[in-house]
Amino acid sequence: MSRPSEGHHITLGILVSGSGTNLQAIIEEIEAGRLSAHIGMVISNVEGCRAVDRCRKHQIPVRVITHQSFSSRKAFEQALIDQFEEVSTDLICLAGFMRLLSPYFVQHYAGKLLNIHPSLLPAFPGLDAQRQAFTYGVKITGATVHFVDVGTDTGPIVLQEAVPVHDTDSAESLALRILHIEHQIYPKAIQLFAEGRLTLRGRKVETCINRSPASPTR
Repeated sequence: MSRPSEGHHITLGILVSGSGTNLQAIIEEIEAGRLSAHIGMVISNVEGCRAVDRCRKHQIPVRVITHQSFSSRKAFEQALIDQFEEVSTDLICLAGFMRLLSPYFVQHYAGKLLNIHPSLLPAFPGLDAQRQAFTYGVKITGATVHFVDVGTDTGPIVLQEAVPVHDTDSAESLALRILHIEHQIYPKAIQLFAEGRLTLRGRKVETCINRSPASPTR
């Protein structure tokens, strides 16, 4: 990724549940000056996950908010929204967040909610997509960054990159190679958003020439 021009930096909110390797990739691109963003808040719904440790190491604000502490899904998601609004987030990124978000949350951040998925969507949505692809016997799979809608991995596609499936692969080796690609394309997609270059037209995301930084338009 080329170094962005000086100027506007967007504020990211990031949701995590696990090891946080995509979070780490975003942190490293920001620290290297290649991503026009800063992380305003990371929220984990899992106590003690590795992603929380990464935030503390890099002095990034982090909160643990568990859904078990709330009487309803809406109350839990409102707590997430309240935390993100305290730091005026421009974009929410799911980075291994292992909990389905309701239409209430998704519609609140319509056009401002990104996810990374380890397949070439619409193929192999849902959990364990790498093993799904390996078991099915495809010759090419990959990774997809997409805006989140109310379906499961059905939102408009921002970026995709293919990963070949080798005869010598195991499901685990394939997953590692897909993860390497995820770490490359997720920051690229965030940078396109930061530059105001993403325009939503129905299901399609158009990558426009540079404009003033802005949220995507519909």
